[in-house]
Amino acid sequence: MDTALDFDTIRTIIENNASKIEALIESYTDKKEQLISLLQDIQAEYNYIPQDVLIKISQKLDIPLSQVFSVATFFQAFSLKPRGRHTITICLGTACHVKGGQRLVDKMARDFKLQPGETTEDERFTLETANCLGCCALGPVVVIDGKYEGQVNPGKLDKILKNYE
Repeated sequence: MDTALDFDTIRTIIENNASKIEALIESYTDKKEQLISLLQDIQAEYNYIPQDVLIKISQKLDIPLSQVFSVATFFQAFSLKPRGRHTITICLGTACHVKGGQRLVDKMARDFKLQPGETTEDERFTLETANCLGCCALGPVVVIDGKYEGQVNPGKLDKILKNYE
C-alpha cells in the first residue's frame, strides 16, 4: 500500500473547502442577524464548525468573535469538534437507566472506545447521551440520526449499528 502523500490533491481539497466557506459567508454579508442560519449551513456542509471558520465569520461579517463563539457554543446542535457520520443518542433518563441505558453506553465504550461527547477515530459515530427523550415506555431508547429505536439491549444495538456505515 502506497502511503505517500499527494500534496497537490491535499492542496486542492483545502482550496475547495476554503472557497466553499468563503461563498457561504459571503452569502450572509448583508444578513448579520442570520448568524444562526449561517452556522447551520456550515455545520450541514462539514458536520461541525471549525474554529478558524468562526474567526472568518467574525471578520467578514464584522461581528465580535466573542458573540460568534457564544452563539456557536450556546446551542447543543452546533459542534466545534469533528462529528461522526452518524450520531447516536442514548437515553439515560430514569426509566431508560433502570431498563439498561447505561449498559448501552458501556457497550459503546467497550466496542468502539467511545465515551459520550466523543467521535470514533474513523468518524463513523458520535456518541451522545440525553437525560430524557420523552418515550419512557419504550426504554431503553437509542436515537441514531433521528431514528428512534425502543427496548434496545446490547444485542439489538449490535444489529442496529450494522446498518450504519
